[in-house]
Amino acid sequence: MGKIIAVVSGKGGTGKTTAVGAMGSCLGALGFRTLCADCDAELRNLDISLGVSHYLLPSVSLLAEIPDNPEEYCLKHPELENLWFLPALDFSPAGLPRERCEVLFNRLREAFDYCLLDAPAGIGEDVLQLLHYADEAIIVTTGDRSSLRDGQIMCSRLQDYGLKDIRLLVNRVQPRVMKRDKANIDDMIDSVGARLLGIVREDGDVSASANRERPLVLFSRRRAAQGFLRSARRLTGESIPISER
Repeated sequence: MGKIIAVVSGKGGTGKTTAVGAMGSCLGALGFRTLCADCDAELRNLDISLGVSHYLLPSVSLLAEIPDNPEEYCLKHPELENLWFLPALDFSPAGLPRERCEVLFNRLREAFDYCLLDAPAGIGEDVLQLLHYADEAIIVTTGDRSSLRDGQIMCSRLQDYGLKDIRLLVNRVQPRVMKRDKANIDDMIDSVGARLLGIVREDGDVSASANRERPLVLFSRRRAAQGFLRSARRLTGESIPISER
């Protein structure tokens, strides 16, 4: 049985959607059947991170029928055999009765090893509804204090909501800035209160891969690509030392 993982952030600008696309691509490249679902109908960009915006997208409304094989109604990635994409459009638990949502997400668990939900930023009602069906959550922050405080608030809300398995991904890290500000990863973990999944350095290849609509794992093997790959491998249970480089 696969896992439903909600990827959240306290605010925009943390690189949450990039993280979903990058880690999802890595999981697919590692051989895990992976679905990346865009759950933000207003600001949908996940298709760009995955490099599939030019492809004909399926009608998400078909999922309301709760098919036996939901992957047939998702877009299979043209280059990564084990990766699928579900566009936002009207994919929202708010549009379906809870009983039908339970069936739908159980079907997704049966069809995929990992289902990454790219949730809207913040902790609005639409995010809380997604969390009801999630097995785990990943909070994406940057290293600045305001983002970490947002992550702390988000973690507290997730815990209040009953979610126990919460991870922290610190994205867009700039080692020189951290050194200047005398910041360290241990302090970041303590301030947010979630288990550390990974550290990803700021890297121009991230925006370059998005501009060329190429999954980061297929575009680069440097800094950020390696950070997301290590994070994806930790998500699967591998024991990999944390590095700020």
